[in-house]
Amino acid sequence: MNIWLIWCGLVIILAYLLGSFPTGYLAGKILKGIDIRQVGSGSTGATNVLRTLGKGPGAFVLVIDCLKGVLAIRLVYILYSSQLNLIDSSLNVEAWQSWLVTLAGLMAILGHSKSIFLGFTGGKSVATSLGILLAINWQVGLGTLGVFVVMIAISKIVSLSSIAGAIAVSILMVVFQQPLAYIIFSLLGGLYVIIRHRSNIDRLLAGKEPKIGQKVETQSEQLTGEG
Repeated sequence: MNIWLIWCGLVIILAYLLGSFPTGYLAGKILKGIDIRQVGSGSTGATNVLRTLGKGPGAFVLVIDCLKGVLAIRLVYILYSSQLNLIDSSLNVEAWQSWLVTLAGLMAILGHSKSIFLGFTGGKSVATSLGILLAINWQVGLGTLGVFVVMIAISKIVSLSSIAGAIAVSILMVVFQQPLAYIIFSLLGGLYVIIRHRSNIDRLLAGKEPKIGQKVETQSEQLTGEG
């Protein structure tokens, strides 16, 4: 059992490190020699990369950041399939797995927004959260993505669409009758994503939040950004 707990701890640490991989930052450095945190919205996420570097780099960062979430959850599944002999037969394996998935997912989200490689700065964990959801339950993931797409088609505002998705995910978890651990993940993860959008919320209330194709108005508003 002690060995099993060590394995679980390693998976959680690896999930955080995966989330911390600074995709957007590296894209800025490699393509333009800039620190993406010093331009646009100040975020390392896909939206700021899109505005700063263009559609191709933005799409690339979006996909990689999403994959970070997928891989974080796959680590848990790989652990369970390879280390089942270490688990006490009296334990509820599925319950243990769902709680470890929740912890790994939360750590990946935290890693993206508080990257150890970037002095604990980063993005807003939207793309990474989507990857996690797709790996946990594809219906919930696609449903959340659908809410995002519909909202962005209506509003043309990425942050508003991300907040709508963050709210919808908890509802979808209940609708699709997911385990309690996943519902708690959706509540905590969704709340965290919304909190990370607090500067965007201020701009939304002030009517100053940029739409797709527009730039953030002032550098003073760039505490955190989309992504």
